[in-house]
Amino acid sequence: MTPDVDLTVPKTGAHSALKRMLALDCRLFEFAAGRNWPGAEPVLPRLSRSANHGVLWFAAAAAITASRTPRARRAAVRGLASLSLASLTINTLGKRSVRRPRPVLDPVPMVRRLKRQPITTSFPSGHAASAAAFATGVALESPAWGAAVAPVAASVALSRVYTGVHFPSDVLAGAALGAGAAFAVRALVPTRAQVVPPARPRADVPALPGGEGLVLVANSASGSADRARALRDALPKAEIVECEPEDVEAELERAAGHARVLGVCGGDGTVNTAAGVALRRGLPLAVLPGGTLNHFAYDLGVEDARDLSRAVEQGEGVRVDVGRFVAGRKRGVFLNTFSLGVYPELVRERERWSERIGGWPAGVLAAVRVLRADRHPLEAEFEGRRRPLWLLFAGNGTYHRMGLASGRRQDLADGRLDVRVVHGGRRPALRLLSAALAGPLTRSPAHAAVQVSRLHLTGVAPGTLLAYDGEVMEVEGDLWLEKLPQALTVYRPLPAG
Repeated sequence: MTPDVDLTVPKTGAHSALKRMLALDCRLFEFAAGRNWPGAEPVLPRLSRSANHGVLWFAAAAAITASRTPRARRAAVRGLASLSLASLTINTLGKRSVRRPRPVLDPVPMVRRLKRQPITTSFPSGHAASAAAFATGVALESPAWGAAVAPVAASVALSRVYTGVHFPSDVLAGAALGAGAAFAVRALVPTRAQVVPPARPRADVPALPGGEGLVLVANSASGSADRARALRDALPKAEIVECEPEDVEAELERAAGHARVLGVCGGDGTVNTAAGVALRRGLPLAVLPGGTLNHFAYDLGVEDARDLSRAVEQGEGVRVDVGRFVAGRKRGVFLNTFSLGVYPELVRERERWSERIGGWPAGVLAAVRVLRADRHPLEAEFEGRRRPLWLLFAGNGTYHRMGLASGRRQDLADGRLDVRVVHGGRRPALRLLSAALAGPLTRSPAHAAVQVSRLHLTGVAPGTLLAYDGEVMEVEGDLWLEKLPQALTVYRPLPAG
């Protein structure tokens, strides 16, 4: 019988190319095993073992976080998230898809070999994937920390060939998968650099060499002492005043009396107070983030003392919009958000319990109590009809969502109020969640969103709570919201060129 396929003919095409690649891989492995690696013997095997189960990278993340800067903390978290995704992919798909045996250890000197040999399949290298994922994730958020981590990550990947547990192609494939995992995480949760707003419209602000003429008031209760000290080191001629929360407004007014530039270090509420003083006095504002969330400073593009000191010394600034509300005799401005309904109620409940049980437990308890209430916290009149609402939110500028990250503003001078309403009805938690996941300019039975330059609400019930930039007050009657376009001048570092 004549076979259908002549088995004596050499195979060609993809199979032949794969065979040649595997042969080259083996030769490269043997070449690496036969070479003398000066200084590697006491380092690489230990480094390889330290990376087992990600221990090395968790320690590196802790070290990065210890620097206590927002960028470093985000870099550490991004690195670990990238590592987790890479490890999950390797263990669920990679190792099970290509069941390649480990290299034969005969060419590898005994002194290099690991005491415990891995028992999983060889392709791809999990250690290389984790190293590349962590280093790439860190670098995407903080290039400086990425440069510090990269040599360690490269050494871990190299150690897998040096100790004889992986072929070179295993390491290369693992590294590529790890880097891909880091970029996948970035697609889901963008880095800060991806959402920094454009530096427009630019403003003429005085350059202050050494910070001379800057008077900065720091709220000592917001944990801003370290950041204020860092700014003092960067701008030794600046005057920095630390005070308690109840004295912030008085100190800001006093500082505005003799400052060329008014500065503030604190959370969003403190920054709001400083913005009001700067608007009344016609002064440019220098904002150093010193609170927990720091929405305005981060959306502006100022993260730390280094960013602010550069802008102050070089005279770099922009003009930004300010939101203003008027409710009877009560009025104020907001740089971030204004809201009625669930959120102000939640803040009030949280403050009531936080001193007894702590901040996070109080927040959870407040959310449960507010969402289980048998009444809607807000009623307002729209188009002649009185309607129950769970929430009315107005952002100073349009909030955009990128991936799974929470909304961020890409333009602080767009002239728009980003207004979102969650209608009354059953299942408030589900309604609020659907509104949070929806983008602007959407409309449904649960929520609606629109962008306007002003808003008028009538018939707001007496005692209704209003929140603006985290501050809460009671209002009643008619409520007016409007934008003050490009009303505030602030310092921020501008892109080169």
